Amino acid sequence: MEPTLADPFELPGWLADREVVWEALDTVATNVHVHGVLRPSSDSETEQVLDLMAVDAAWPTPACDEANRRASHQAWHYGEVAVLDIDSRVALGVPVSAFTAEAVCDAVRRFTRAVGADPKRYAVQLRL
Repeated sequence: MEPTLADPFELPGWLADREVVWEALDTVATNVHVHGVLRPSSDSETEQVLDLMAVDAAWPTPACDEANRRASHQAWHYGEVAVLDIDSRVALGVPVSAFTAEAVCDAVRRFTRAVGADPKRYAVQLRL
């Protein structure tokens, strides 16, 4: 299924007003689509799926269609990040072909702006 643009305002309100940790469920260095989850640091039972998609990855097949790739680049150009729906999973369209720790942190920081959160209230947990 091709990604579609999603509305960040349809995400849970706690993303804007709590301390939140984004946890990678996959290794970021070797995956084009990194599964991840957001959790309030004070509540391990509540969570929101938030994956990362490297929209510029093109081998062996393109990671995403051209329209969403362009939308991701446009959002990034303006200091934002494209929020996508991929098979009913919320994902961030990141204009890279491979992830680095810096790209992951930058994507999550841009996501905080999309949901109206203070980036200082977010932390990132990566898998090596």
